[in-house]
Amino acid sequence: MSDRFSPYDADRPLMLKCSCGGDHAPADHHPEMNADGAAAELRRRSLTSEFEAYSNEFIEATLVKALFPKDEVRRRFLRAVGKGTAMAAIASVLPVGTMQAMAQDKGQLEKTNLKIGFVPITCATPLIMAHPLGFYSKEGLNVEVVKTAGWALIRDKMINKEYDATHFLSPMPLAISMGVGSNPVPMNVATIQNTNGQAITLANKHKDKRDPKMWKGFKFAVPFEFSMHNFLLRYYVAEAGLNPDTDIQIRVVPPPEMVANLRAGNIDGYLGPDPFNQRAVYEEIGFLHLLTKDLWNGHPCCAFGTSTEFIQKNPNTFAALYRSVLTAAAMARDPKNRELIAKVIAPQAYLNQPETVLSQVLTGRFADGLGNIKTVPDRADFDPIPWQSMAVWMLTQMKRWGYVKGDINYKQIAEKVFLLTDAKKRMADLGQKAPEGAYPKFSVMGKPFDAAKPEEYLKSFAINKMG
Repeated sequence: MSDRFSPYDADRPLMLKCSCGGDHAPADHHPEMNADGAAAELRRRSLTSEFEAYSNEFIEATLVKALFPKDEVRRRFLRAVGKGTAMAAIASVLPVGTMQAMAQDKGQLEKTNLKIGFVPITCATPLIMAHPLGFYSKEGLNVEVVKTAGWALIRDKMINKEYDATHFLSPMPLAISMGVGSNPVPMNVATIQNTNGQAITLANKHKDKRDPKMWKGFKFAVPFEFSMHNFLLRYYVAEAGLNPDTDIQIRVVPPPEMVANLRAGNIDGYLGPDPFNQRAVYEEIGFLHLLTKDLWNGHPCCAFGTSTEFIQKNPNTFAALYRSVLTAAAMARDPKNRELIAKVIAPQAYLNQPETVLSQVLTGRFADGLGNIKTVPDRADFDPIPWQSMAVWMLTQMKRWGYVKGDINYKQIAEKVFLLTDAKKRMADLGQKAPEGAYPKFSVMGKPFDAAKPEEYLKSFAINKMG
C-alpha cells in the first residue's frame, strides 16, 4: 500500500505532494517552469490526481468497514491476508470496480457552456480560483466567471437566468426563495464559499471611538440587506444598546465602492467583506475595529448556488460544478496554499487587488491600521458545509429586523434551500471528510443558539422590530 493518505488510516493528515510520491513540489521536476501560471497548473494536477486516487480508496475502505464493522477484527483480517488479497476476495462477491466507477461517474453533461457570476471579494475565492487552476475545465465545463458590480445585479441575473450559477451572500437564496425583496424563485445553496472573512472597518478619525455605544449617528455601509454583514452589524450594535434602525444609519454600498466612500467621508465605517477592510488599511484611510470571527467564529459569509430549476434540468452539470468548487475549497483550506491563491486571484479579471492585500487577508498575518501586526490564521476560512442551523439563524434575523412577518417554518425552509445532504455526498465522492449532523449549535457574541428553538431565541432580544 502506498504512503499516500488512506481512509484505512484516518489519523494521518491528507498530504498533497508531488504525484511521483516524493516529498517535494511537482515544479521541482520542471525547473524551467518559473511562471506563476505554470507552477499553479502543476500544483493543480497534483491536487486533483490525489483526490481521484483517494476516491477509489474511499470506496474500498467503505466496503471493508461494512463487512468488518469492528476495528480490531478488520485490522486482524487485513494484517493476515494483506490489502490486495482482501480486495480481490471482496471483489469476487461485490462489484468493487463498478462502485468505484459510480463514485466518479460524471454522466453526460447537459450543458457545458456556463456563466457564473461573482462579486470581486475574497469570499468568492474557491469559485474564482477554480477557473484559472482548471478545476472547471477538468470536469468538461467551459465556464465564464463574470465579475459583477453588486448583489442586486447578481440577484436579478439569477432570476432572469442570465447566470447559470453564482456567488451568493448566504442569506440571499433564502430571501429569493421566499419572495422577500423580489419575486419568489426557488434557489439553493450548494456550498458555503467562506467562513469568517469580514470585519468592521472605521475611518481613521474614529480611533478614539472604539466603544460602539459611542456610535450614535454613525453612517455604516453593508453590501446588501440580505447579508451576514447586515445581520452581524445589527446584532453587534444592538448588543451595545443601539437600535440599528434609529440610532445609526445603514446603507447598501457595493463592496468595491466601500473604500472610496470611506475616503470621501460619506460613511463612518462599514461591516464589509475582504479584501476591502484590509484595503482601507493599505490606503491608510481606515482601521480594523474587529474581525467578525470575534463575534461568531466560523460564521458563514458567502455561498455558491443556483436555481432549483437549473439543478433539476442539469443534474450532471450541477454535479460537475459541485466537484469543481469543492476541490477548490479543499485547496483553499490548506494554509500552505494561501500565498499561491493570492497570486491566482489578484489579476484584473478576478479581484484586481494588490497581491500584498490579498496575502494579508488569506494568510491572516496583517496590519490592523492601529500600529499592530496581527496573526490570525483563521481570519478567513473556506469550510464548504452548508449547515442548516446557520440557515435557521439567518431566518431569525430576517424576522427580528422586519424583513419577514408572521410564522416561519424554519426547518422546512432551511432544509429546502441549504443542500446539506448533497454537499456531504459530493464531498464523500471526492474523498473529503464530511462531518456528522445537520444542526450544530453555536454562539454569537457568547449567546448560545439552538436551531430547535428559534422563536425562544428571538423573544430573548430586547431590541427588535417584531412588534
